Amino acid sequence: MNSNNLFLEEPMRMASILEPSKPSFFPAMTKIVGTLGPNSQSVEIISSCLKAGMSVARFDFSWGDTEFHQETLENLKAAVKITKKLCAIMLETGGPELQVVNKSEHPITLEADTKVILTPDQDKQATSNLLPINFHGLYKAVKKGDTIFIGQYLFTGNETTSVWLEVDELNGEDVVCLIKNSATLSGTLYTLHVSQIRIEMPTLTDKDKEVISTWGVRNNIDFLSLSYTRQAEDVRQARSFLSKLGELNQTQIFAKIENIEGLTHFDEILQEADGIIFARGTLGVDLPPEKVFLFQKASVYKCNMMGKPAVITRVVDSMTDNLRPTRAEATDVANAVLDGSDAILLGAETLRGLYPVETVSTVGKICAEAEKVFNQDVYFKKTVKHVGEPMTHLESIASSAVRAAIKVKASAIICFTSSGRAARLIAKYRPLMPVISVVIPRLRTNQLRWTFSGAFEARQSLIVRGLFPMLADPRHPAETKNGTNESVLKVALDHGKASGIIKPHDRVVICQKLGDASVVKIIELED
Repeated sequence: MNSNNLFLEEPMRMASILEPSKPSFFPAMTKIVGTLGPNSQSVEIISSCLKAGMSVARFDFSWGDTEFHQETLENLKAAVKITKKLCAIMLETGGPELQVVNKSEHPITLEADTKVILTPDQDKQATSNLLPINFHGLYKAVKKGDTIFIGQYLFTGNETTSVWLEVDELNGEDVVCLIKNSATLSGTLYTLHVSQIRIEMPTLTDKDKEVISTWGVRNNIDFLSLSYTRQAEDVRQARSFLSKLGELNQTQIFAKIENIEGLTHFDEILQEADGIIFARGTLGVDLPPEKVFLFQKASVYKCNMMGKPAVITRVVDSMTDNLRPTRAEATDVANAVLDGSDAILLGAETLRGLYPVETVSTVGKICAEAEKVFNQDVYFKKTVKHVGEPMTHLESIASSAVRAAIKVKASAIICFTSSGRAARLIAKYRPLMPVISVVIPRLRTNQLRWTFSGAFEARQSLIVRGLFPMLADPRHPAETKNGTNESVLKVALDHGKASGIIKPHDRVVICQKLGDASVVKIIELED
């Protein structure tokens, strides 16, 4: 397995395990994406989530209207001002998601070994024997013996609200199914997933396009999570659409892999996307349970080698209703970190969960502990070997900066950048210390007005493991002919000191362009 041996080989003192975790400004190098919803909408809760370690806020348009999401976003902006913590915005599309239509919203009881009809007639009332769905072509996609799963939106798998069906017969446009387990469907939104079957619906729907071109444009979204990405062309079409929406041409696209088709075309999708989200909930329906971890390890490794963020979902489902994760869940989070994941995405846990702040905090603490035993030496050698020779100029500088920082036991790496690319390449080599990415804005024009770049680049670093951005004064160039710009370096060092990661007599590695050359230098701080 490509991603093995990423645990430190040196034996640990058992007593060290009992030492309490030390609080820090950066709870963990691994980032946390929190889905904002009914239980995490207030300024107070969002502020607490930011302080606990959330760096990306996810707005999922599979549910809720734009007014709700806009109110939540305004609260997020207020929380950012209060906490002085940067936070990126991720819009997730609904995509070709099949849903059960229960207009009455009354609970529906389904009994094992009885039959239920799935019908595209949404005018009919949902009952124990009849479930209207939002798709007319299901009868064309399935056959007798196929498996269909119905679960509450962002189902955790622990509820008694998830049901497995087996297709028994086709009756016109209706699909007659045998119920495999008893369940009660209660709640407003239920999604339907057909195992290993392609649903002939566009990945970027008309509704998605409307949301992106209105809500997305209005709020300058940093990331687009493209639900049910099935092939590379899905990403290309989404990028083409974004390119026509002003500043959204800078929005990064994260392909969300949710089924066998996306897994089959993974390599081509990774080439086109800016990052990958592994939707283990729906993937766990499409794949046999014993295969899910194999896909996670192999695909995270591929993301790591390409320097593209890998985001893992569905890690602490039980915290939706409980204050503590299960032992298996805690281990799962740690293993995601050891596999090389950049970020952990929380869904139901923060959207409708009872303990959103505690969930963010707990996941951050687990990530921080796992990072302490991450075998960076093995990872570094693997990455250098994969890149091969001759390295590109930037790749060589990035790997040299990380090697130097480790050899001199630097407390931080400071990288001056305009596009963010150099900082992301440094983070690709997974240094043990934080990388402070000093983004220097550039003045640009569209021939109608002048604007500064930099805000997008800074916020988009918030999903990359180990990267902590700050936006510098635009009057200071990222490139200089004389040497490191002392004033902007002082600002970066002061930021590091205020964060508690840089102390007197520490060594810090600086990475910056000097004219046409890129330079790595080591400085030692005085009192």
